[in-house]
Amino acid sequence: MLPIRPNCSKCYTYRMNKKPSIVAIIPAKGRSTRIPGKNLKDLCGKPMLAYILETAKSARGIDRVIVSTDSEEVQKVAKEYGAEAPFIRPDSLTKDDVTTREVLEHAAAWLEDNENYSPDYILLLYPTSPLLKRERIEEAIATAIARDSDSVVSGNYDKGHYWIEVEGGWVRFYPQKQVNSQYQIPLFVENGAIYLTKRKFMKRQYAADKTDIVLMEPDENVDVDYPEDFAKVEEILRARSASV
Repeated sequence: MLPIRPNCSKCYTYRMNKKPSIVAIIPAKGRSTRIPGKNLKDLCGKPMLAYILETAKSARGIDRVIVSTDSEEVQKVAKEYGAEAPFIRPDSLTKDDVTTREVLEHAAAWLEDNENYSPDYILLLYPTSPLLKRERIEEAIATAIARDSDSVVSGNYDKGHYWIEVEGGWVRFYPQKQVNSQYQIPLFVENGAIYLTKRKFMKRQYAADKTDIVLMEPDENVDVDYPEDFAKVEEILRARSASV
């Protein structure tokens, strides 16, 4: 289903007058295997983590921006850029096999236990999306409000042809029938930039079954997972700076 995009300030104001409470939670570990210390690695003059913090802080509709980390250094930087980092994540949630949902649930439970605060929505954002635009976050929020979405996730359409390996060879997985590209129904692929979900679903999943989408261009977001991703983002940011 196509996302609803607010196209005027009056529409946005109307939706925001009805808005639910939203807390952004940003998981940011101190260590990283592929890019050592990547969340605090200098990216064109400031830590990579700073980009998503500044974007989240500037987005209309977000009530609080909270960083969940296992590192006092990350905690310090988060506070320097205006976010909250009220706790250090327990050791049990720092292992590689810990899921993002567990990290989010811990943060949400901490807020409930220590502040008696439970938002309507939790917005998952990652430090590895330094190019994410404020407008996209606001679009996700407006979509959730307009449709009373259980979740809103970001991604892009994909008209690729996919095969799956089976015993003895490969079989076509999607599409089942070959058609001209203009008649093929595209798949929607998550890009890992935005996950906005009602708090009540967080105990089970951070993208609920009733999900709406925010469409982004395939090259609009770069998920910084490998050194070449970091280099690509650095090049993009430098080009933007030079064009100003």
